[in-house]
Amino acid sequence: MASSLLIDLLSLNVTQLCQWAAWLFALLAIFKACKLYLTRRELLTTFKDFQGPKTHWLFGNVHEFKGDGKDLDIMHGYAEKYPYAYPLWMGSFYPVLIICHPDYAKAILSRQDPKDNFAYYFITPWIGKGLLVLSGQKWFHHRRLITPGFHYDVLKPYVKLMSDCTNVMLDKWEKLVYDNKPVELFHHVSLMTLDTIMKCAFSYHSDCQNNSDNAYIKAVYDISYIVDYRFSCIPYHNDLIFYLSPHGFRFRRALKTVHQHTAKVIKERMESLKQDKELEKIKQKRHLDFLDILLCAKDEKNQGLSDEDMRAEVDTFMFEGHDTTASGISWMLYCMAKYPKHQQKCQEEIREIMGERNTVEWQIKTRKMTYTALCIKESLRLYPPVPEVARELSQPITFCDGRTLPKGANIVLSIYSLNRCSSIWEEPEVFNPLRFSPENTSTRHSHAFLPFSAGSRNCIGQNFAMNEMKVALALTLKRFEISPDPDNEPLKLAQLVLRSVNGIYLRFKKVETEEKKEKI
Repeated sequence: MASSLLIDLLSLNVTQLCQWAAWLFALLAIFKACKLYLTRRELLTTFKDFQGPKTHWLFGNVHEFKGDGKDLDIMHGYAEKYPYAYPLWMGSFYPVLIICHPDYAKAILSRQDPKDNFAYYFITPWIGKGLLVLSGQKWFHHRRLITPGFHYDVLKPYVKLMSDCTNVMLDKWEKLVYDNKPVELFHHVSLMTLDTIMKCAFSYHSDCQNNSDNAYIKAVYDISYIVDYRFSCIPYHNDLIFYLSPHGFRFRRALKTVHQHTAKVIKERMESLKQDKELEKIKQKRHLDFLDILLCAKDEKNQGLSDEDMRAEVDTFMFEGHDTTASGISWMLYCMAKYPKHQQKCQEEIREIMGERNTVEWQIKTRKMTYTALCIKESLRLYPPVPEVARELSQPITFCDGRTLPKGANIVLSIYSLNRCSSIWEEPEVFNPLRFSPENTSTRHSHAFLPFSAGSRNCIGQNFAMNEMKVALALTLKRFEISPDPDNEPLKLAQLVLRSVNGIYLRFKKVETEEKKEKI
């Protein structure tokens, strides 16, 4: 009887515990629902002044974007419908204001707002806290120390390195195009820009274009691919799901390889500097590379970068000078193939400047390529390598039309839409290099064309990138006539950089030299 009573008491306690747990769960659920409701109301209030596309109660606007090559044009359609700016909702609780007019862009880029953490979160494990993601005083300190690395005199010898790396790529293409089959550009161009940046960043001759199985090269390539893939794979936005996945394991393994390599190179160079003692001795041995600048940079207090900061800046330079430039060159060649009239004008200009030479050196002034430069800028307008730039407001802002946003609001500058704004550009979808002639640029809005962003946080390596694009285009058009593949029209995809869902395929025809023509 006593045992029966005990069982009844235990049963009663278990029942009460279950009831209490149910009540607690219900209270927590109500509390969470109220919190979400208030958050949603606050977000709606934040963007109340801005009209935008209709949203789904759960998905926001996410369900409209399918990664099929039409996403950027959908956004640009909204930009034409809602001038200046409009909100997009990534689900019910993450809205961003998409800026699509130069007046609004100027207001944002004239400030010192930090980058939006979410937008750069996936790449940070690789590049660390370098210029791309830093803000405030530390960003200013790094920028001041690194700026000498992009001085005119430092960039001069890089042109020869760019030329050598481009010729390796073109030699490979000669072997691939003998039967007039189309070639997918991005893979080859990406290896070429990686080869270039490694030689310019720390004088490392990797032979990655002929040996992409090199551990470091493969790791950099893996990281670039996985970061892009993680952006497009929604479940991978969750850290736990990603790090438990095969991609997460591969990512961590590649990170370890890359960071060990960078640390090793920095350590060896530091030892070399201790032995040389003076920077002038380095210059006598080889060109001054980016790593030399970082190691020798000192502020007015004689303080340089820490080992961690130095690694972050080298890895940042590797990322920004690799994928972004590869995107710019690939879409530039696509434009030349698509518009043969402009391709022919560039070829004539390049032949006149280069003659029979097959390399570009500094004495062959890249600034003489005037029409070629116009075509590059028009390509960057239509196909910006970085199609979007994100910011998080550190202070409230009032725009030129009186509309406001509070501190903490997230902003995305759609460079793709800005560069095609119909109120600024006449026939914005037409490829017209003369838009950038001196007489046409003098009256244009200062923030209508932003391939490298603007303001104090503009791309520090834009002159490096422009030189590399000029070299790549000059040497390619000197050797080949290029045409599009009608069966593989590229479909634009905005990830970390502007890519194509189905690749960028072109056909190449070898150009006959004047010497061969005379023999014929």
